[in-house]
Amino acid sequence: MTARGPREKGRPQPRVTVRPEAVWAAGRYVVLTALCVLCYSSSLRGELVHDDVWAILNNPDTRPGSRLGNIFSNDFWGKRMADNTSHKSYRPLCILTFKLNILLGGTTPLYFHMVNVCLHCAVTGLLMHMCKCCVFEDSRSAFITALLFAVHPVHTEAVSGVVGRADVLACLLFLLTFLSYVRGVGVSVSEDSLPCTVSFSSLLLSLVLGTCAMLVKETGVTVFGVCVLYDALVLCRRPLIKKKSLAKLDSVAGGHLSRPVGVRRKMGERGEVGRKSGRREAGGEERKREITAVHLCSSRLSSLLYICCPFIKRACLISGYVVVIMSVRLWLMGGSMPLFSEQDNPASFSPHLLTRTLTYSYLLSFNAWLLLAPIVLCYDWQVGSIPLVESLSDFRNVATMLLAIVMVALFLHCIFSLQRQENREVLLGMLFLVFPFIPASNLFFRVGFVVAERVLYMPSMGYCILVAHGLGRMCSVVGRWGTTVLSVSILLLLLLFSWKTVQQNHVWLSREALFRSGIQTLPHNAKVHYNYANFLKDTGRQEEAIHHYTTALRLYPRHASAMNNLGTLTPYPEEAERYYRKALDTNPQHNRALFNLGNLLKSKGKEKEAEALLVDSIRFGPHFADAYSSLASLYAEQRRFPEANDIYRKGIENCPDNSDLHNNYGVFLVDTGEGEQAAAHYQRAVRLKPAHYVAMVNLGRLLRSSNDNKAAESWYKRALQVTRKVDILTPLGALYYNTGRYEEALQVYREAAALQPDNTDIWLALAQVLAMASRTTEAEKMTLDIISREGSCIECYRLLSAIYSKRGNFTEALDALDRALQHNPSDLTVRAELYFSKGNQLREMNQLDQAFESYKKTVELKPDQSQAWMNMGGIQHMKGDYAAARMYYQRALLLSPSSKLLKENLAKLDRLERKLTLGA
Repeated sequence: MTARGPREKGRPQPRVTVRPEAVWAAGRYVVLTALCVLCYSSSLRGELVHDDVWAILNNPDTRPGSRLGNIFSNDFWGKRMADNTSHKSYRPLCILTFKLNILLGGTTPLYFHMVNVCLHCAVTGLLMHMCKCCVFEDSRSAFITALLFAVHPVHTEAVSGVVGRADVLACLLFLLTFLSYVRGVGVSVSEDSLPCTVSFSSLLLSLVLGTCAMLVKETGVTVFGVCVLYDALVLCRRPLIKKKSLAKLDSVAGGHLSRPVGVRRKMGERGEVGRKSGRREAGGEERKREITAVHLCSSRLSSLLYICCPFIKRACLISGYVVVIMSVRLWLMGGSMPLFSEQDNPASFSPHLLTRTLTYSYLLSFNAWLLLAPIVLCYDWQVGSIPLVESLSDFRNVATMLLAIVMVALFLHCIFSLQRQENREVLLGMLFLVFPFIPASNLFFRVGFVVAERVLYMPSMGYCILVAHGLGRMCSVVGRWGTTVLSVSILLLLLLFSWKTVQQNHVWLSREALFRSGIQTLPHNAKVHYNYANFLKDTGRQEEAIHHYTTALRLYPRHASAMNNLGTLTPYPEEAERYYRKALDTNPQHNRALFNLGNLLKSKGKEKEAEALLVDSIRFGPHFADAYSSLASLYAEQRRFPEANDIYRKGIENCPDNSDLHNNYGVFLVDTGEGEQAAAHYQRAVRLKPAHYVAMVNLGRLLRSSNDNKAAESWYKRALQVTRKVDILTPLGALYYNTGRYEEALQVYREAAALQPDNTDIWLALAQVLAMASRTTEAEKMTLDIISREGSCIECYRLLSAIYSKRGNFTEALDALDRALQHNPSDLTVRAELYFSKGNQLREMNQLDQAFESYKKTVELKPDQSQAWMNMGGIQHMKGDYAAARMYYQRALLLSPSSKLLKENLAKLDRLERKLTLGA
């Protein structure tokens, strides 16, 4: 034990006291955090699904090697903002968080989901803090608001879907902006001060935070409207109803408000009171009362102006700033709005004003119902999920009327309670509910969805405030037992919401779970059937995919994409062509249907029509890289190399971040003899897509052709780190074989054979390696096994002949070649090589005449076979027919002018002829 020193007398020991209020406040934040984590912990196991794939994995701006500046010039999906096909969703700060996620943790989904859950915890805690500071006088109501917000099931899409980070982060910045503004303005209009100045730093910070909220998601800009209205209706009214502030205003106005009439009379007219007559005195009193009333009115007016002038300046500053940033955003959009299709927002394409008005109004009540009773939730509400409201007799108009009545009642409540600062909860609830939803309401511009649960993340703050306020009012009215019943009801509601949230999280764990849930929830929605069919097609379940594409077309017959995809699944070219043309009849600008039909016609030899379709595919989809590759390959097949090169360059200009396009251009450059340029494009493809193993293999082959075996091997091995595929193993095995590393080649080819046991070429290559490694018995057995399965394997007979020849079994070797020739291969080059090999065997057996005939058949089939001409000359040389030998040597020399052996043979022939001439 440690000994304690003696206490000093007369000096009190300091005591650390912890206030219960601080403990309770900290405990509430802990409870909220724990509740958020418990509700969304299951989402941490989720994949990147639906829009996550396009916004993160397929987005060129999130890749580690991409330029940071592209984030601020492209839209949310990686397209240039000024492009006509751009979605026009400008959210650079959200994309920046995705990029940081990838830089720090790669594309592992866990880290993306962890960030989303942490942001939701932060928003929930900040909402409670805001409610305590600006909304409720009772901290329990603020806590209930945050509890409801933490577990509300409508937030699942925003939190569990990684793309929903835009809404969660924008909400966080929304609250920070509001609190910063209130702090900057609220300090100057407190009970003990006048609104003569503001906290400039806090106001500036609110502008910065609000701009950041807008750069995370467009709805973030609505925070400025909330701030200005809160300033006008709450902050600027506070001094007018506080007596202390009113007294200070009166003193500033000259004392006319608070100074009694008798006091003013004594100060100004003390010597005259006694000398006045009754009538004059009465008239004087009346005159003084009139003067006092005028002074009172003027002082109240001056006081009001004194309060309002700073607000007007702030409102003008905020409004001007919003106009500037919105103008900049419009400039970034290229002055055009995004283009949406009818299936995105059917009501906006209706030609009838009544239909549009009734449907938009009903959608407001539908969103309100999702907040009130989030029973039916779905990731996609497009294409038939909510039929249009086309007449006044539609029963759904009742819901619209009910919402209108409620909103009007709440609005009137706000007006009548403006004089009572203690009743500002409804006002704040309305501001937080209505303003963030305005951009999604179709009131000012067309949006690209019917209903989207993620856009309710911010408006749900207002809903939770209103619910907490209502519960608080009910508790103040009912008795003790009523309060107990309400508390139990709140607890049950929280448990029910939590259970629904946990259940909904499981929906977002995988693509299949998400798309299956859509079909179960909204079986009449054509879009969910289409999305599920896409998933089935990607996973090879073609029959099921065809069923759901067909269902999507039954529900929405004008679904051009479903027709196009059905065409890609059918094995019959005529049926596929019919689907493609039907899709183009529905949408003549469907670039993928144009592309698919163009490729189909190209395979049928209809090159002119195919070219026109591919050109249109590029025209209507200038960022569709596959169309550039297909059109360029068509030109290359027609040997129109300059045009093919131009198409590839144009494609790379419009799709600079498409790795496949760079790889295909590299292949084209290799075929046209531009290997050095090809290497740069292969490397660019790998930088854009580090898992692009095809480009790695192509680069390895290119290096192998230039005898840079070490570099080629490293690229092959790098590709194998991505995936173990036969397409990578076989060229690596060939490299080992050609460089004499037979054991390594055997190991590689055996792995390839295990991956594709039915691939004859792999087994043949393995047998060739065994033969070169002097393991002829194994090689023979393996070759005979291949022949037993595939009797027409010409290369097998050639290998078998080489094995027998290596053993000295020339008769068996010759027999193997004869068996190969009996199959009469259609390729003249193959037949010529067989006759050449037969001639070599016959020459080894000293059957020179038969060897000569075999060589003769070789040159008849392949006249440029210089080795056969030389061997024919050699046979004639040995037989003593020097004239014929010279003729054959010279023919071979024309084909191989640099052959030293030919020159030596001709020199020997010259010496023999001179010797014979001298002897004669």
